[in-house]
Amino acid sequence: MPVYVDREAPKLWRKICSETTIEISLLAENWKIILGGIIFQYIHGLAAHGVHYLHQPGPLLQDSGYALIPELGEDKAYISETLFSFLFFSFVLWTFHPFVFQSKSFHTVLLWCRVLACLVVCQMLRIVTFYSTQLPGPNYHCREGSKLARLPRPESVVEVLLINFPRGMIYGCGDLIFSSHMIFTLLFVLTYHKYGTIRFIKQSAWLLAIIESLLIIASRKHYTVDVVVAWYTVNLVVFFINKKLPELPDRSNASASLQFLPVSSRDKDGRNKDELHRSNNGTSGHI
Repeated sequence: MPVYVDREAPKLWRKICSETTIEISLLAENWKIILGGIIFQYIHGLAAHGVHYLHQPGPLLQDSGYALIPELGEDKAYISETLFSFLFFSFVLWTFHPFVFQSKSFHTVLLWCRVLACLVVCQMLRIVTFYSTQLPGPNYHCREGSKLARLPRPESVVEVLLINFPRGMIYGCGDLIFSSHMIFTLLFVLTYHKYGTIRFIKQSAWLLAIIESLLIIASRKHYTVDVVVAWYTVNLVVFFINKKLPELPDRSNASASLQFLPVSSRDKDGRNKDELHRSNNGTSGHI
């Protein structure tokens, strides 16, 4: 359903309405992909929660990253989460910038279809991997002696399906290879590198991805192998999916879309009167 906007409305509001009209039509065509990607986030969370029941705490494995990178400590574990949250929400906001800014290179719905496709494939590989071999968790709440290291046998199916949200997501154990934080981080950075336009932000994003990797290891949330595997797996998945999927349409001339924005009946009547007035003046001038 088209959105009708008064020609006298502020330019920003007209731009938002115009973009909303376009995105709604695209969402109507691609809603199954978006919904499927969102549902799979729950499936991934359910799988991560399920492997916690299989987790067996034990001594930390020998890790070269732990030998090279000093441990931050449990009281500073928030640093990596803070950086991840910054990257996550910055990317989400950026994907909606076509609604506000004049310069745009993609449609938000189509971009998220591609992002979710890559994300689902990476998460499927992750589920298969951490169910194949369960390693003793290096995080503080996953170590021997912690009450959170093991989950008691569930009393009902509902208890499993609810995944003890949000506590079960924060204090999970066993879902190690490979890092979910790095899946999101690298996928978002790769997406901005391809569709973003500011070179400085691209370079900064890669630098922050490297810092996030080091912070995850320093916080002992993952073994080094979990981060390393994420780096090449996500890059390969994105590479092959980009080869498989058609390229996003170029929106370099999208600024002209405003002239095709549906207008209200009042504007139409006013425009018709102006045209009639000019026509009468032109006719009288020739008499």
